[in-house]
Amino acid sequence: QEQLVESGGGLVQAGGSLRLSCAASGRTFSSYAMGWFRQAPGKEREFVAGISSTFGITYYTDSVKGRFTISRDNAKNTVYLQMNSLKPEDTAVYYCAVGRGVLARALTDFASWGQGTQVTVSS
Repeated sequence: QEQLVESGGGLVQAGGSLRLSCAASGRTFSSYAMGWFRQAPGKEREFVAGISSTFGITYYTDSVKGRFTISRDNAKNTVYLQMNSLKPEDTAVYYCAVGRGVLARALTDFASWGQGTQVTVSS
């Protein structure tokens, strides 16, 4: 059974950094894109960052470009999200997900989801 487990969330002051990890198990995910989404209270889940299966092509939503970095370690079946210069508006539950193909960005492009990890940025 596939399972994604996020970790690394927490409370941080504005301007600080956090590194989220997502460990995948149940199958090999190296052939699939992986991504990070977030959902703030009262808002829809939104795409944050993605990384392709081949060549590790990365792509981001505009609001995090230059601050967040997604990466993957296929040997460990793990994807990371390094978050720097955090802002209060980054506060949300962050979810990792496995894509259905080599590239994925829309919610429907992703097949499996983790349970989420809370990130809170204080001002």
